[in-house]
Amino acid sequence: MPVDLSEILVVGVSTRSLFNLEEENKIFEENGIEAFRDFQLKNENEELEAGTAFHLVRSLLELNKVANKKIVEVVVMSRNSPETGMRVLNTIEKFDLDITRVAFTGGEPLAPYIKAYAIDLFLSKDQKDVQTVIDSAECAAAVIYNPPVEYSSLDPRVKIAFDADAVLFSDDSEYRFKTEGMDSFHLYEKEHEDDALAEGPFAKLLIKLSKIQEHLPMRIEYSPLRLAIVTARNAPSHKRVIKTLRKWGVYVDEVYFLGGLAKDNILKAMGAQIFFDDQDYHLSESSKVVPSAKVPYLSSSRLNNIPQKK
Repeated sequence: MPVDLSEILVVGVSTRSLFNLEEENKIFEENGIEAFRDFQLKNENEELEAGTAFHLVRSLLELNKVANKKIVEVVVMSRNSPETGMRVLNTIEKFDLDITRVAFTGGEPLAPYIKAYAIDLFLSKDQKDVQTVIDSAECAAAVIYNPPVEYSSLDPRVKIAFDADAVLFSDDSEYRFKTEGMDSFHLYEKEHEDDALAEGPFAKLLIKLSKIQEHLPMRIEYSPLRLAIVTARNAPSHKRVIKTLRKWGVYVDEVYFLGGLAKDNILKAMGAQIFFDDQDYHLSESSKVVPSAKVPYLSSSRLNNIPQKK
């Protein structure tokens, strides 16, 4: 009988997202596959350093120890061959990460295997793979930034932060703001505050995160899995966000309506283990203080024709 993962959060993470493999990747790009293979074999027993997604993955796996059933599964995904991937497997063991599923595709793209592994969230440094997954709508996907230099995760809880428009919600409101201006955006949002916002690429992930909280033994207010929204929205466009979450049946612990204030200070204060946003403008600063990842627009999105803020 096939394994049922419908009530389990499944995270697919590339090896370059989980561990720091930038030196190895540089060897591959500059000197080719043979030099890369030789380097990995010579250093097979050398432990890799933590990558951008490491703290998130480790904390998510810890939830299984307090839940009344397994609620998180992590799949390590790589274009490595099994031979060159041995160093990754050795490092997983040394960090004592409860990861049992691995995909080594031997150079083939990872995106075609997302559905086969029932992935809910895919994290990678490969923009092409992530874009393919976003366009397929198979699951949430994001391009991981380099890790912050001095980040340390001392809080044992999981803290995940999301931007609102074009991430949790569709890009309709963001398009209106960028093409019609702030006044038109606020007027429309106020007039439609009782209408649920359309789902964005991370909506189903948020809903599943909320569902797996039901298998944790404590009241939701005290859950070790904390969800936050950090958005440039402010009054009078704020109420529509909260009312939409209610209609989705989702409990979010924290919401920050910033109205143009910098997001990095808020994210640093809350100690987010990952922040998802659609704009490089915000991510360039947030990635300096917390692990961050970019959610690309659909290839067909109208926002692709609007220059991002510099």
